[in-house]
Parts: sequence; C-alpha cells; structure tokens
Amino acid sequence: MGIWFTERQTENVGITCRIGKTLSAPGDTGIQEMAVVETKQFGKMLILDGTVQTTIGDEFVYHEMISHVPLFTHPNPKKVLVIGGGDGGTIREIVKHPSVEEAHLVEIDGSVIEVSKKFLPEISCELDNPKVKIIITDGIEYMKTVKNYYDVIIVDSPDPVGPAEGLFKNTFYQDICDALKEDGLFVAQTESPFYHEELISRVTGSIHEIFPITKLYLASIPTYPSGLWSFTMGSKKYNPLETPDSHFQREMKTRYYTPNIHKAVFALPKFVEDMVK
Repeated sequence: MGIWFTERQTENVGITCRIGKTLSAPGDTGIQEMAVVETKQFGKMLILDGTVQTTIGDEFVYHEMISHVPLFTHPNPKKVLVIGGGDGGTIREIVKHPSVEEAHLVEIDGSVIEVSKKFLPEISCELDNPKVKIIITDGIEYMKTVKNYYDVIIVDSPDPVGPAEGLFKNTFYQDICDALKEDGLFVAQTESPFYHEELISRVTGSIHEIFPITKLYLASIPTYPSGLWSFTMGSKKYNPLETPDSHFQREMKTRYYTPNIHKAVFALPKFVEDMVK
C-alpha cells in the first residue's frame, strides 16, 4: 500500500499524496514543524505544520504568478521585498527582471532557507544571487521599520494561522503602504475562494481602504486547497489591467505566466466577484 501524506485542508476535505521517500523527517524548528518528502505525483514537497508549502511539480505556477504580475505592472521595479518565501521560489522569479537591483527576503524561520537549499535546489537556486539580501526576522516587525523604500513588496506567507495571522491584518497593510515609494505596489497570497470567502472579503476590503487600486486575481495550483488560489494587489498608482505592451518587452523564460495571462487572470468568476465587491 505504501506511505501516504494527507493534508487536512478543511474539517471535511483533504489532499493525499503517496510518498516515495522521506528526505527530511518531521522536526521542530523552534517556530514550526518542517519536513521534506518525495511524492510520486508532484516530486519533492516541503511541508510546514502539516500543510503543503510547495512542490516541484506545481511550484512554478505560484511563484511566477505572485512575482511577475506585480513586477510587470510596475514600470521600473528596482527594490523588491519578499516577506516569507524562505524556499526561494519567489526570489528566483524576481531576479529574472533586469531592472531589479535589490531583492530582500525577510523570513522568520532560517531553517526553511537551509532545508530548501539542501533539498530543493530547483526552487532555492537564486538565494545566493548577489542582488539578494536575506534578513532573518519577523516580517511584521520588519515592516514597521521601513519607510518609502520599496517599489514592490510581495507577501509570500503561509496560511493565516499562528505567527502568520498578523500578515492578514489592516495594520500590516498600512505598514506595507508606508514602506512603499509613492508609486509602489504590493501583492499578497490570499487563499482559496472556495474555502476562505470571509478572509478574502475582509482582506480585499482592508486593502481597498488603504490603496486606491485593489485587484484580486486567480491561478490554478493543484496542491493548494481546492486547486484555485487567489492573490490580491494593492497599488498606489499602476493598474495591472492597464499595463502597456511595452512592459512585456522584458522577455524571460516562464512556464505559466504570459502577457495574455497577466490580464486574463483578473477576469473573475461571478462568485468571486461577489466576494470582493
């Protein structure tokens, strides 16, 4: 029968994957429980506190969509911050943009970075890039210390439980706004519209109170709850639906993101539209 890993995504729904082998046995980092396993379907999988964080099989969707939508929306992103994302996938996509001069990664748990470097080199491969600065600290506290510095901020957070709960609050979004330059923008992952209707409605409302342009977009990620995932952008100036074709002249290798996808993902199903009104 083999060994199977099950993530209970809600009280009534779970996703189960057959495990080929365990690469890093479950262990307490002092902040969370972490493991790396190799699944038969999705390849290597990083698990934190019993939930899937990323897999080799579908990570490209999440990391491309949380990175390239904001970075192509902004005309000249030079200073970019990632909060969370210790696996390095978002950083890998950010440094593809030639305009980026600084890519800062703020991660609360340095163990995630070390384990990702060891077992997930396909994802963590740019963490040693000279443009990258890694800061091991609480992202919520870090945001309180920065003013008018970043062009783009990406909140690559885990689910809103435990230490990550504060990453979904109004005060945090205001700190992000203060840390952005006058034409800055940010994107956060905002969970599944099938399972997190209340959270999405609350978060988009909170961001809309602070940012004049607030847009939610979707992508399909098989190992995330329901397979349909949302991201929310707050922008001081630039509307992603009005991104000029000239921005897309920054060609790069991607597997999911395209210029056509950039605008298409903002066309929302009716039930999601109703959540964000």
